Amino acid sequence: MACRAKVVGQVERVDGESLSYAEFVRRFMAPNRPVVLTGLTSSWRAHKDWTLSGSGDLRRPNLGFFTQNFPSSLVQVDDCSSSDFTDQKRLEMSMQEFIDHWVGGPHCGSSDGDRDGSLLYLKDWHFVKEYPDYIAYTTPTFFVDDWLNMYLDSHPIHRDSDIANHKNEINCSDYRFVYMGAKGTWTPLHADVFRSYSWSANVCGQKQWLFLPPSQSHCIFDRNMRSSVYNLHDVSEKQFPEFSKTEWLECIQEQNEIIFVPSGWYHQVHNLEDTISINHNWCNAYNLHWVWNLLYEDYKVAKEYIEDIRDICDDFEGLCQRNLAANTGMNFYDFFVFIVRFALANVVELYHLQQPEVATLSTETAHHLVYNLMSIRNVASKMTTTEAFTTENRLCSVSEDNRSAFSNIKQILEEESFRRLSMTLSKAYDHIDRGQRSLKSSISYRKGCSSVICLKSDCNVVDYITSLVDEICGPEDLTRLIDSALSHG
Repeated sequence: MACRAKVVGQVERVDGESLSYAEFVRRFMAPNRPVVLTGLTSSWRAHKDWTLSGSGDLRRPNLGFFTQNFPSSLVQVDDCSSSDFTDQKRLEMSMQEFIDHWVGGPHCGSSDGDRDGSLLYLKDWHFVKEYPDYIAYTTPTFFVDDWLNMYLDSHPIHRDSDIANHKNEINCSDYRFVYMGAKGTWTPLHADVFRSYSWSANVCGQKQWLFLPPSQSHCIFDRNMRSSVYNLHDVSEKQFPEFSKTEWLECIQEQNEIIFVPSGWYHQVHNLEDTISINHNWCNAYNLHWVWNLLYEDYKVAKEYIEDIRDICDDFEGLCQRNLAANTGMNFYDFFVFIVRFALANVVELYHLQQPEVATLSTETAHHLVYNLMSIRNVASKMTTTEAFTTENRLCSVSEDNRSAFSNIKQILEEESFRRLSMTLSKAYDHIDRGQRSLKSSISYRKGCSSVICLKSDCNVVDYITSLVDEICGPEDLTRLIDSALSHG
């Protein structure tokens, strides 16, 4: 079936080994443009263990390695031949069952993944969380400023007991995934979770990507802006009358290439060969406003949907936030805890860079930290006008678990979870700045401090920060903390 998308250009390809971090930010991350990066994966263990020699220089999946080493791992699998509302039908099975289906079972020579009429695609395998001692790959420097996964490595995304159920916590444990699929498997048109960035590395195989710029995303929705195009190969002009106006970028991604997917770009992906890929969703200061904008738009929809019960609901705002968490993956209070803790971690780093005894002073890193804080401030200032953070709703709707997670600054700074977060952030920027330190090196810190560049055994960073603001009750206090920290710099 012919693709209905009008392709007007190709995604740019760049040699990743010759691209500096600053250039990547300037050319791609800050302007929110996709790019294919080459030359960054040849040393990965996954390249050696997960693939076998194919024709020429091409590699093919080493399916036996997965059945030998991870046979009982439970994986999420999409049936690409069966839709389920706006996505593909999802199944759960063991790795052994998935591989048996792929190869057609022990007594069948088929390798087309289509033994019983279904085409199965393993997605969202939390491999890093499940097998932390197996280092399959190293995150390229361009992607280490990853607030989403840094946070989830030390914090839960939900704290409310009625939201944070066991299944939720497993699904939200991190956003680092392995995908595996036979030729012909595919992912329907979508924009990524939280409108995060993503990067996707082909360990082996070939994929076709089709990208739509965010400025045209309204054209893939119906007149009511409720339903969007599911498959670019089957678009109803009657249901989606604006689709003919869209203009797409295409990319054929080869093995050992990494594609950077910017925020808000809708994309559809087809495996042109048997493929294994490693994928991260991530965010930082450059796309934080995309995350907030999605939460706010989804919040308005959730609020409108139950507006007729406002007068009879004891905690209308709390219900809106619970629905938002269920539909989008986090709510305003989850997000506020997230940005408060990153604001504090950045203030910790900025404080240390300003100390005269720190010989590793980096002007570039200082500018980075200031940019981070200004980005958080801009988002927090937008949050001040929302109904969720009025005095009335703060007292009623915010759970005690969430309130304590953002209110008492001294308590936060002394928490083990915050210190791990702050140390990981510190090491990431040190890695970017120096280009030589491994992110896998052991994390250690002096009591009372959480920065790799601190030289004092009696560091007073906690006293310094609490002297600026000792408690955060809402977004206004967060903006005040950031303003105070920047004015002292």
